[in-house]
Amino acid sequence: MKPPLASVGFLIIGLVVFGLGEALLVTAGVGVSPWTLFAQGVTTVTGWGLGFATFVLSASVLALWIPLKQTPGMGTILNAIIIALVLEYVLPFLPEFKTYVANAVLALVGVFVTGFGGAIYLIANLGPGPRDGLMTGLQTVTHRPIALVRMCLELTVVAIGWALGGTLGLGTVFFALGIGPAMAIGMQILQRRGAAH
Repeated sequence: MKPPLASVGFLIIGLVVFGLGEALLVTAGVGVSPWTLFAQGVTTVTGWGLGFATFVLSASVLALWIPLKQTPGMGTILNAIIIALVLEYVLPFLPEFKTYVANAVLALVGVFVTGFGGAIYLIANLGPGPRDGLMTGLQTVTHRPIALVRMCLELTVVAIGWALGGTLGLGTVFFALGIGPAMAIGMQILQRRGAAH
């Protein structure tokens, strides 16, 4: 449990950037990522702030790791804390646009920022995020393909979040289609930077 300082630095920066991308999606107001949609739904029922709702969901997901015999790392714990803090305290300072087109562009930027943050986070290699561990744990138990397990998880939280009043829309589609390519582009940029030094 004594990772290199550089890895911890990458981890924290990656999570802050990831949280900022999620916050941009929320500010755009045209649809958010599946788990943030779930958290938004929770806020409509409980009156909690989005950051706190996100943290409670992350903690609940981590509790599900116990029967699935998953082991959290430093990155897993910090993931739950840092992203929740960014959502709670950065949202009030982000710009809001009046037109749908401007907000759609902001949502697209949010997806790419989130993807880049995810790439930095992955480079740190200090433990999967709460949702990733849930996915791999369920895959181990069910013996289903990982893509199917992930899709079922995402669709379930989208359905629950939307039913509770979360924002489902174009931004959700952008996230679903764009997060993988955005992370891949982020990884390529970081690898080129690493190779150049």
